Amino acid sequence: MEPVIVYMTAKDEAEAALIGRSLIEERLAACVNTINPVRSIYRWQGKIEDENETLLIAKTTREMFDKLAAKIKIMHSYTTPEIIAVPIAEGDNKYLRWLLQEIEPPK
Repeated sequence: MEPVIVYMTAKDEAEAALIGRSLIEERLAACVNTINPVRSIYRWQGKIEDENETLLIAKTTREMFDKLAAKIKIMHSYTTPEIIAVPIAEGDNKYLRWLLQEIEPPK
């Protein structure tokens, strides 16, 4: 399995906490960090937006990405949520083993 970091934003801390907890409960991610607030400046439907949001950073695997993205889309208030995966090029072996163990269903 290939570990990845998935970045996403949420409208506020409450929505981010609900999404994060759900991803952990369903073993779609090993850990989710939230950072609040983050300032997001972007173009949406022809207009420049400047909003405070909450950033979520989930540690998961490439193999779990489709299920994780589907779950986020169900729970998210945005019509087009940001869901971006970035490979983990290097990491502490002990941490990466833990990450993989937390995503696998218990035996």
